[in-house]
Amino acid sequence: MRNTIKRFLISIVLATLSASIISCGLLEDGWQPVRHNPPPVAGIDAFEPPVPKAGEPSQPSRPPAAAPKGPLKVTIEEAVLLALENNRALRVERLNPPIQRTFFEQELAVFEPVLTAEASGERERTEARTGGESAANTTGGGVGVSEFLPTGTTIEAEVTTERTYGDAQADQHATRGGLSITQSLLEGRGIAVNLADLRQARLDTIFSRYELRGFAESLVADVETTYWKYVLSQRGVEIVEESLKLAEQQLEDTRHRVRVGSLAETELAAGEAELALRREALINARSLVATLQVRLLRLMYPQALPGFRRDLTAQTKPTPPPVPLESLGDHVAVALRMRPDLNQAELLLQRGELEIVKTRNGLLPRMDLFVTLGKTGYAHSFGRSVRDVPSDGYDFFVGLEFEQPIYNRDAKATHQRALLTRDQLAESLRNLQDLARQDVELAFIEVNRTRQQVDATASTRRLQEEKLRAETAKFQVGKSTSLLVAAAQRDLLASQVSEIEALANYLNARTNLYLLEGSLLERRGLSAPGREPVKREPASPATRPATAPATTRPAAQTLDSLPASPGS
Repeated sequence: MRNTIKRFLISIVLATLSASIISCGLLEDGWQPVRHNPPPVAGIDAFEPPVPKAGEPSQPSRPPAAAPKGPLKVTIEEAVLLALENNRALRVERLNPPIQRTFFEQELAVFEPVLTAEASGERERTEARTGGESAANTTGGGVGVSEFLPTGTTIEAEVTTERTYGDAQADQHATRGGLSITQSLLEGRGIAVNLADLRQARLDTIFSRYELRGFAESLVADVETTYWKYVLSQRGVEIVEESLKLAEQQLEDTRHRVRVGSLAETELAAGEAELALRREALINARSLVATLQVRLLRLMYPQALPGFRRDLTAQTKPTPPPVPLESLGDHVAVALRMRPDLNQAELLLQRGELEIVKTRNGLLPRMDLFVTLGKTGYAHSFGRSVRDVPSDGYDFFVGLEFEQPIYNRDAKATHQRALLTRDQLAESLRNLQDLARQDVELAFIEVNRTRQQVDATASTRRLQEEKLRAETAKFQVGKSTSLLVAAAQRDLLASQVSEIEALANYLNARTNLYLLEGSLLERRGLSAPGREPVKREPASPATRPATAPATTRPAAQTLDSLPASPGS
């Protein structure tokens, strides 16, 4: 009988240790946080700052670079890199992934071994009826180690010792070594449910990386849009200044003709009114340049504001990119694969399915199996009590503990809510996919429209130049009026502004298309977390919805050959 019990306990210990090794392999190989630190790109540090080791103080991030003295000349590539390096809002977002990773480490700590130690002392004095007194002293201590395994098993090994001595008894030592195993048989049993919190924390960490990627893409798009608007405003000032000079020359010519009597004095009013309009337009154009300069500088050098009044020259000229657009189907495929919000929705759906695993397990009653084996040695000294432990004496305890709420309404409601939430997340993912297709198609239409506007406005500008030349020639021979010449000048000015607006709108429309499909960073040659799409893990039959969401992301065949020029 004794040998049977020993073999039974040895088999339990070996099975538990095997489960521990397997579960630890799951933790180490499959569920460690991904240490994704993208390589520096064009002088940009990795998007995620390094996490300090335990016990080390966190190192403050280096301050944003100071704006150089003197006039600033930046290309659009330099503007994007400066914003990624210095923008304060991005610095805030970069801290979210390492912060979220600490929650994963906390969940991982649930499966770490725990070392315990204790020491105690007791003294008891009693008085006999005969009037005599006696005292008994007890001292003891022990050490132990316990670990909770993903299988739902708790293993605890301990060694304790106790010494009893007093006036009426001899010195007695007792040393015990014991092993306890508690195994959940229903609720809390299995690797899936016990790793659910850890896997959810891992998904939350990945979620924060896609969130960082989405913010970085929005920042790059904001920089490019602001840059092209600034280029447009600078060119607008140049056009208005040229138009102002032309209006001044026209007014001076009109005054000369009035003095020599070839024109009536009433012709001066039209020229003076046109000159006033040009000066008013120049004031507005310069104000717009100053406003956009502040916005662009805040993106690149936020520490330089306020009071930063320095000439800023945008050196990249807006030109139509030579690379044509891919087909609409390719852009939609890229969006379904790379858009951060779609990947985040997929992660939320997977998180919801893990929640179902937990709540379904909560429907089960609680039943735990307890097995305890111990051996104790007794002697008049500590050393002899230790040597007496391998003797034939032992203590063995086995038992079951059962617990079940009668109605279990809380667990049922929680599970029902998890099922409904999972279905809601699946519908939300499908809705986001529909919106992504719509966004990309509308952006694609806008790119084609603005590209046609570039050609149309260029043609209009050339015709307005010819019209002004013809009207000026007729005015010089007395066959036109200063009012008609002024109108031709205004038409030319409007066409020149429309031409550069169309070109800037076209470049911004392409940037917006790449932003909506989630490929803007790759097209600009920038590395960031979240480039790969979230892989759809197969759901178990218990968590699979009645109609599985169509979350398959077709790969974009043109993704690896995306143009990298910011003007593309």
